[in-house]
Amino acid sequence: MHDDRELQEYRDLMKPPERFEEGFDWKTVVGAIFIGFLMMPGSMYLQLVIGQGIGPAARWVTIILFAEIAKRSYSHLKQQEVFLLYYMAGAALASPFQGLLWNQYLIQSDAARMLGLTEFIPSWIAPGPGSDSFLERTFLHRDWLVPILLLVGAQLVQRIDHFGLGYSLYRVTSDVEKLPFPMAPVGALGTMALAESTEDRKTGWKWRVFSIGGVIGLVFGFFYVLLPAISGLVFEQPIRLIPIPWIELTQYTEGALPAVATGMQFDLGLVFIGMVLPFWAVIGGLGGLIITVIANPVLYEHGILHRWHPGMATVETVFANNFDFYMSFGIGLGLAIAAIGIYYVIKSLKQAGGGELDFSILFKKHKERGDINFWVSIAIYVFSTLAYIGMCLLLVPSFPWIFFVLYGFVYTPVISYITARMEGIAGQFVSLPMVREFSFIAGAKFFGYNGIEIWYAPIPIHNYGEATVQFRQIELTGTSLRGVIKAEMVVFPVVMIASLLFSQFLWQLAPIPSPQYPFAQELWHLQALNTLLMQTSTLEGNSLFFEALSLPILLSGLGIGVVLYGTLNMLGLPVLLVYGLVRGLGQSTPHGILLEVAGALLGRYYFLKKYGQQWRHYAPVLLAGFSCGMGLAGMAAMGFTLILKSLGRLAY
Repeated sequence: MHDDRELQEYRDLMKPPERFEEGFDWKTVVGAIFIGFLMMPGSMYLQLVIGQGIGPAARWVTIILFAEIAKRSYSHLKQQEVFLLYYMAGAALASPFQGLLWNQYLIQSDAARMLGLTEFIPSWIAPGPGSDSFLERTFLHRDWLVPILLLVGAQLVQRIDHFGLGYSLYRVTSDVEKLPFPMAPVGALGTMALAESTEDRKTGWKWRVFSIGGVIGLVFGFFYVLLPAISGLVFEQPIRLIPIPWIELTQYTEGALPAVATGMQFDLGLVFIGMVLPFWAVIGGLGGLIITVIANPVLYEHGILHRWHPGMATVETVFANNFDFYMSFGIGLGLAIAAIGIYYVIKSLKQAGGGELDFSILFKKHKERGDINFWVSIAIYVFSTLAYIGMCLLLVPSFPWIFFVLYGFVYTPVISYITARMEGIAGQFVSLPMVREFSFIAGAKFFGYNGIEIWYAPIPIHNYGEATVQFRQIELTGTSLRGVIKAEMVVFPVVMIASLLFSQFLWQLAPIPSPQYPFAQELWHLQALNTLLMQTSTLEGNSLFFEALSLPILLSGLGIGVVLYGTLNMLGLPVLLVYGLVRGLGQSTPHGILLEVAGALLGRYYFLKKYGQQWRHYAPVLLAGFSCGMGLAGMAAMGFTLILKSLGRLAY
């Protein structure tokens, strides 16, 4: 993995600059308000309609708008100001209160009733089904006070926590071990495209490539999002030239391919994503899909996929197959990937040779970069972990406290360091599947815990390894950490207020899920079934989770994952194939993989040949532009919908 050639190409895309600046000023404050009150509602609306927000797009739209205003004021945005706007948009679009929309659905859902879990869902997550707030469709009700206060408290600790262990690990892996972080330049390059001054744009390529992507995104977004939204307001039925979320083909292919979910997604964004993702990871995904298409009919014939029956659509097929086989098999594959990751960390640590590393760098402050004292970041981690443990003890007093301590101070640092090194070496995220779930089950089996509150508690089981990539991006763009901390302080209250207001507004417009929010209506039932099935494992009696979990299938997944990796290594094939295969075998809805493959093939065999290695720089900027165009179309759709529906409500 250390020598994988494809990843080598990602490593040297950028070098950190000599000078650092804060980039925090009045533009940043206005940007935070703009993102919170104009971008966030559009993102939340799209999430419910097509299943993806305007995460990247909101960032680019904000930056472009502010860049144009600055240009007309005879100034321009510095690279650091651009990055801070980008960073804040990412923080804002997490939209924490959107989780309340899910909670109100979950407590009232058919899935909860079917599994007999409605009465067990804790009142600090959502009020009971008899609450008046469900009739009025409002969060501004006393029954929601505790869930809202708990959410705000957990979010506050989480934002402080961001500068704890994740930052410490960044200093260790980037400053001491000097790992390359191959995927960090991908995020940094897009922001730099928009930091090009007007003069640069005449000669530079970034703005031109971004604009091409933007126009494609706008045109596609018009047909995919805007036309159905506007026509749905004018006519009884919306005009959908491109189906959302996919064309359902399972019932047409079930004769030839029993137990295989078939369909086709027509989201052009997947083609651009395929161009950006490492080629072999995408091809691995296709391999996983092909294996699934061949294996499912065989597994069905042998009675392993016995819950599937003719007439089932994608959502039911995927859930039935997960229950019978793929949940256990996926856990095994995940354990294989984690084992490979741990093996590589140990191997690369031996190669690094502990004696050669200079740890004194940790205690030298790079003033321009705005470094936090190493011990202060460790103290932040200890404080935030103790805060999470305190919340858990308050909310779930019957669960053994020793688990919370082990999560926070043993498991979290170990898995975070493994992930930080894997991100630094190969741009890969590592997670040990089901650790959280199995520890809950152990608490129920051996310590007498009975209930499902633990599944909703803010337990301190985190993987901070991913945060190291973000800190590397901050460094590559020459942004001082002081500016980032100030931006966090401004964006937090804005996000909290805007997120609550717009969650309330969207729920007031129509029940969620409902035909007005097609993605939520199509897929939330499957998500609820999968979520609640797992939670039955900590209740007394016959747990459906244990019925679904099969140790022989889990061990076969683990064995196949390790053998597959060993075989690829011996043949000298890219290790990214394994990650792709696991993704393809994951039994999520597989209808988008073909478009990703089309993008990967187009990128590798046409654009890479035409533009050479420069294509590696073009692809992320093109994707950023496309996301921006899609986002503009989505925001327009959301604007029309919210205004016309609000007028409709006011009329009566």
